[in-house]
Amino acid sequence: QMEAGSIVECREDISSLFPEQTPGAKHKDLSSQFSSVRQVRGDGNCFYRAVCFAHLESVLHNARSLQRFKDKIIQSGNVLSSAGFDESFFKHHLSTLVDVVERCQTDEQENTLLRLFNEHKTSDSVVQYLRLLTSAHLRNHADFFCNFVESPDLHAYCHQEVEAMAMECDHVDILALAQALDICIHIVSMEGDEEKLAHHIIPEGAEPSLHLLYKTSHYNILYP
Repeated sequence: QMEAGSIVECREDISSLFPEQTPGAKHKDLSSQFSSVRQVRGDGNCFYRAVCFAHLESVLHNARSLQRFKDKIIQSGNVLSSAGFDESFFKHHLSTLVDVVERCQTDEQENTLLRLFNEHKTSDSVVQYLRLLTSAHLRNHADFFCNFVESPDLHAYCHQEVEAMAMECDHVDILALAQALDICIHIVSMEGDEEKLAHHIIPEGAEPSLHLLYKTSHYNILYP
């Protein structure tokens, strides 16, 4: 089922991101803080895929954290129901994600996680569920999030931009997913003209379980 090039790659040294020419100040800054990177396919779903993979990897050897995440996922079905999604619409995707977590519980191996995320159907089903959960969280907290969504209609935004596969995510989607899963995400951005990297902790003030590198609308996973 593997296509040419994996959906989620093996870890590589951080220098694999650097240009052949002289690495810039940002690259030096990056390599002083992170040792390796895991590339995620740039198909418009990279944020959701990277978050789920990196979080599961971070709790893989911690039985309590893994169980807590599994409980959170199982309960999240209620979030979708209260946002008006019919259970028949999301049940399959929810059980795929629960199954992935359970297989991580049975077999605490990085290569099991990697194999699951490189199975097309499994990987995309996980992404689809996380998109629906993000949309449901936005809809359930519309009074708050409508202030941050570009579109005049939050429901239309959710339907077109969040629930649809291959649509790139916005800052508001990142916050919604972090809140819905009760996780904290550290995003390191290469964008902008400054010499230094920009750091975003979402939600602010929490301790991140995962680190993502953002460059030209794409997310990869970083390792301190």
